[in-house]
Amino acid sequence: MTTRAALFDAAFGERPDLWPLPAATGAPQRWWRAVAAGGQGRYAVALAELDTLHRSADATLRSLSMSTRASFLRQLGGHRAAAAWDGRALAAAGAEAAASADALIGLAADALGVGRFAASARLLDRAVGPVDDADDARLPIRLDWVSAELAMMRGDGARAVAHAERAVAAAAAATSARHRLKSDVVLAAALCCHGDLDKSRKIGDAALDRAGELGLVPLRWALASLLADIGSAAYTPGQVSDFRDASADTVRRRGGVWSDR
Repeated sequence: MTTRAALFDAAFGERPDLWPLPAATGAPQRWWRAVAAGGQGRYAVALAELDTLHRSADATLRSLSMSTRASFLRQLGGHRAAAAWDGRALAAAGAEAAASADALIGLAADALGVGRFAASARLLDRAVGPVDDADDARLPIRLDWVSAELAMMRGDGARAVAHAERAVAAAAAATSARHRLKSDVVLAAALCCHGDLDKSRKIGDAALDRAGELGLVPLRWALASLLADIGSAAYTPGQVSDFRDASADTVRRRGGVWSDR
């Protein structure tokens, strides 16, 4: 397999567990390498690639790199810092549909994380057009993720499940194992919001195991955090806590800095 194919497969294909990642050649490969490393919680590696992209890439890749940095900050709890990067990403995107959609969806997630629900909804509405215009299978999935999360925050479990199930269906037809797993994470959370705890636990337990197999440490932390709240059908509370704490420690060792803002 060529370096180009390997990096794309690690970022948006069936090998999100690939490590070590081959060295990138050129700006697109640097973005793929950053995405893949971030998915594994290797934030120091990912941010080094993004730093280079900020200096040297064309406008679209600069925008995508800033949206990616924002997503890492959100994963670590830094929604306000993420919003600044997503705002820069939107400005850099210009008329490019995919980059604009990424930035708008990111801004919607940032607003959601600080309790600005109406602003989040408006940004999601703005993202629909660019998502439709872009030729990028991941964007409708991301749009449904954040739409489901907004519904959960508003206490609308039925709407949350509908969006999450749509994301799962779209991800099943896509190439990305990471997007399929994240869609299951969102569905497990939505089912919890809707009061279907047994189904939430079943999906969450299976996704927890899959996250471990794929080396997707941030998603494993998110799943263990959910299961610590609702209980697991497969693991004891102590085991779930150990999974959560070990994942958080791994993220720290790999350059992630947790934030509560």
